[in-house]
Amino acid sequence: MKLIPPLTCNFAMLTLGFVSAILPELSLEEVFATASETGHDCVEVMCWPLGKSTRRYAGITHINVDELGESQIDEIHRLQDKYGVTISGLGYYPNALAPDREEADAAAAHIKKVISATAALGLDRMNTFIGRDWNKSVDDNWPKFIETWLPIIQHAEAEGVRVGIENCPMSFTADEWPGGKNLARSPAIWRRMFTDIPSEYFGLNYDPSHLVFQQMDYLKPMRDFSDKLFHIHAKDVRIDRDRLDEVGILAHPNEYHSPKLPGLGEVDWGKFFSTLTDTGYRGPVCVEVEDRAYEGSLDDRKSALRQSAAFLRQFIA
Repeated sequence: MKLIPPLTCNFAMLTLGFVSAILPELSLEEVFATASETGHDCVEVMCWPLGKSTRRYAGITHINVDELGESQIDEIHRLQDKYGVTISGLGYYPNALAPDREEADAAAAHIKKVISATAALGLDRMNTFIGRDWNKSVDDNWPKFIETWLPIIQHAEAEGVRVGIENCPMSFTADEWPGGKNLARSPAIWRRMFTDIPSEYFGLNYDPSHLVFQQMDYLKPMRDFSDKLFHIHAKDVRIDRDRLDEVGILAHPNEYHSPKLPGLGEVDWGKFFSTLTDTGYRGPVCVEVEDRAYEGSLDDRKSALRQSAAFLRQFIA
């Protein structure tokens, strides 16, 4: 196992970025140029295998890890220098515990490829989902979780790469019901995960919005899991209280909640950053744009990035 410095040593301060999934039609160079133009320091770069995806914000390939050789690595470093933008981490969010064994095995194999690519680029953060068979209970998913994820984390340890699991339940629509497609939805499950696979390379890509729509405290987990905060997603959420009163929390969440840009929902970002900095976290905070009000065109999405950067610069120097 490679020795790593404490998380707080990797960055002198918080750095502001965005998730590249919102710019699927742009090249990597154009993504970096957009980051520079919109006031961002870094980008979480999507690394899906080539091919189409039926899920929104999935199937986006800004770095093809299957073709990542020395010349490609040199070019990526050149682009970072050219635009003054860094890569916060590589991202790939499949379902490695899918009930279809072929799908699950392919996802796990590609997660390992993205981890290796992260190391090859001189980075130490890769972000993903745990996955889940949504028709089974947490307990019934657990043997497959251990079988799949123990070798993935062992691979990450060998490569010196921290794997941050986003805490999204992936239970928004009927096809993801009832259990959702990502186990890592709550503090109780995170504790169980980190107990059964104890590793300094296994942690969280923390997004507060997913706690909000589950009616949970989004500040306390940052204190309780301060040593597991590897990467942060900045996304807000608006709860339609009238609709929630009508359909209840057991309805599909898309019936009563909407992802929003930071500052346009229910997250108190002053309290969020006060808590985050108190934990000692010094690293990337990446806006994840999933606000449909800003998705009409590429210009709209770039405006969303500018607006998010202007708002979050209150908290990130």
